Amino acid sequence: MSTNLSQLGNDEADPTARLISASRRLMSEAERLFPLATAQNERTLWLEAMIDEVPDYLYFKDRNSRFVVTNRAILNDNRREGLESLEGLSDFDIHPEHVARGFFKTEQEIMRTGVPMLDMEELIHDARGNLKWMLSSKLPVRDANGTVIGMVGTARDITERKRSESLHVGQAHLLKMIALGAPLVEVFSSLILLIEAHVPDVTGSILLLTPDGRHLVNGAAPNLDPAYCALVDGIEIGPAAGSCGTAIWRSEPVIVADIETDPLWAAYRTLAAPFGFRACWSSPILSYQGKALGTFALYSQKPGEPTAECLKLVGMATHIAGIAIERKEAEDSIQFMAHHDTLTGLPNRSMLDERVASAIEAADDGGGAMTLAFIDLDNFKLVNDSLGHHAGDELLKIVAARMLKCVRPSDSIVRLGGDEFVVLISGALRRGETVEDRLNAVRQSIAEPVMIEGRSFQVTASMGVAAYPEHGRNVTELLARADAAMYRAKEIGRDAMQVFTAELANRAHEKLQKQEELRRALARSELFLQYQPQMDLTTGRIFAVEALIRWRHPERGLVPPGDFIPLAEETGLIGPIGDWTLRAACRQNKAWQVSGLPPIVVSVNVSARQFQEKDWVERVAEALEESGLEARYLELELTESMIMEDVQQAVETMHRLEQLGVHLAIDDFGTGYSSLSALKRFPVDRLKIDRSFVKDLPADTDDAAIARAVISLAHSLQLRVIAEGVETREQIDFLRAAGCDEIQGYYLSRPIDARALQAILCIPNL
Repeated sequence: MSTNLSQLGNDEADPTARLISASRRLMSEAERLFPLATAQNERTLWLEAMIDEVPDYLYFKDRNSRFVVTNRAILNDNRREGLESLEGLSDFDIHPEHVARGFFKTEQEIMRTGVPMLDMEELIHDARGNLKWMLSSKLPVRDANGTVIGMVGTARDITERKRSESLHVGQAHLLKMIALGAPLVEVFSSLILLIEAHVPDVTGSILLLTPDGRHLVNGAAPNLDPAYCALVDGIEIGPAAGSCGTAIWRSEPVIVADIETDPLWAAYRTLAAPFGFRACWSSPILSYQGKALGTFALYSQKPGEPTAECLKLVGMATHIAGIAIERKEAEDSIQFMAHHDTLTGLPNRSMLDERVASAIEAADDGGGAMTLAFIDLDNFKLVNDSLGHHAGDELLKIVAARMLKCVRPSDSIVRLGGDEFVVLISGALRRGETVEDRLNAVRQSIAEPVMIEGRSFQVTASMGVAAYPEHGRNVTELLARADAAMYRAKEIGRDAMQVFTAELANRAHEKLQKQEELRRALARSELFLQYQPQMDLTTGRIFAVEALIRWRHPERGLVPPGDFIPLAEETGLIGPIGDWTLRAACRQNKAWQVSGLPPIVVSVNVSARQFQEKDWVERVAEALEESGLEARYLELELTESMIMEDVQQAVETMHRLEQLGVHLAIDDFGTGYSSLSALKRFPVDRLKIDRSFVKDLPADTDDAAIARAVISLAHSLQLRVIAEGVETREQIDFLRAAGCDEIQGYYLSRPIDARALQAILCIPNL
């Protein structure tokens, strides 16, 4: 494309050509209206007037890229007077050399090749120093002989559009960081830098409100002097506590236009003066419910108030910061609940293995010992029965607090559940002190009278003790032997402490006998499966079932899973039992399909031992091939603790299973201790909320908060959520309102055999 000076009006497709064509028509009209003697002058005036009224840049350059003609827009932005002031100048006279060199190279290429360049985005500084984005088009101009004699160009200021695009991209990036669990300081720093990029000559800061609601601590300030950050860290909020302390106190923005004169800064202006701050504009960061979380502030070296556009950006920033803080609080809550007992605040079972492993390692390194005591309260049921569960909960909290006062920081107290606790004694003892002294102090503190609802109660404790390395080499052995010793303490009259002995070892022999019975049960087909349906809360359709193993003992009858699954896991039998379960579930699901039932997914639990075996994926593939079941109709449920033992290996195994087409779910979510940053790496389809968080819904506020947090987290990671253990309509109503996708539990059906389930599947919707 090129422009011939003699035929500029013929190319109606080009914007510049259209502009010049329009000018020609205007000049023709001028010739008709004015005498011929003045036609040429009038044409010139019309052309100049038209060009000068165009708000975009419009110019003509010669072969040496020197300006020949420019319009007023270029003159104004470059602070020039008169059209002739740029005549003969080049970009090297008005722009930095590196910028001018880029323009010159582009323009010379256009004039050399005769090929125009359209809609280029160029970044420039105008004469005022303002950074601008321009959308430019440059076209070669030819004379009557077709020789290129120069270039015509147009440029439109698109700075605001680019700023808007940059802001949207920045917002999207921040929300992605929040969804993926980036650390708060990284989110805050990125947010501040985004605002600083759009508001000139300001420095941003985020302060967070402490849990006591009285002080502000540093959240992030990537460009603020660290010395100033240290001075304001921990500042107390109040009605005249600078901009930030006052904003959080009032829960409304505080605009201080001049720090030197504003009374809100009377007690703090000496802090700001050495750093040159003259203005500070602060807005509170609020939660969705309006709770104060922190402040977002902008400091300026010049006195003055923020523009409306600046206030709009700050409003966006506080909103995003609030989302980040609330997400982090929800994540921290899930993490804490996963590691700690919600009632007493003590570490829970998921932390016991870690604490014992650390204590064993320390004992080995120092040549010392470690003691584990299993505690069960003797008269706890009496309190529950006489005063109700609320009083029982209060008793457990009191007992936990008392026990904590009896141990040292190196020791641990863990609540296993119900009225069962574990005390872990490790580290050096005081001079003259014995382990028995410390454990007896714990037992005696429990036995002190307790006042609950105006009544005095006294509970005692039965305690079983096992020591490392005499009684066991790992947490499983130690806990089992301490448990056995605790039951012996119960037998001899309660309110006693019993150390593991050889006699108790004989009882372990009985356990071995049960192991052999379980081994025979697998060989003699005493094991069978029952199935519990899972329902989609939106459609009401049964879309899946969970396969649950059962044992019909020839003498003892139906043995509950809780009586033999732990034994199978401890002895290693869980591997072959799990394989049998997988194959049987696949065969049954295929049989349902062959019988004409609507296809559903069968969900099978995977043991840690199975998951860690190298040929596990191949065995899953074999089970599918053997049964003829398509992989998409099989789901494998994995526990958090299982996949967190070796995250990298777990991810690799999960991806291999995903490649088979098998669905993956995380079972009992919230009871393990998975890293939420690692969760995003797992190729899972569903999270299963543990029944312990569902049981007391919707009455228990802690469980309700956890359930909502898990659902929100899962949906942000594009995962579906299923709640297990659902037994009441009230639980369903709560879960549906919270956005839960699916349910499983006695409300739908108890685990039933294949024939009974087949009858349910024939019903379109429950």
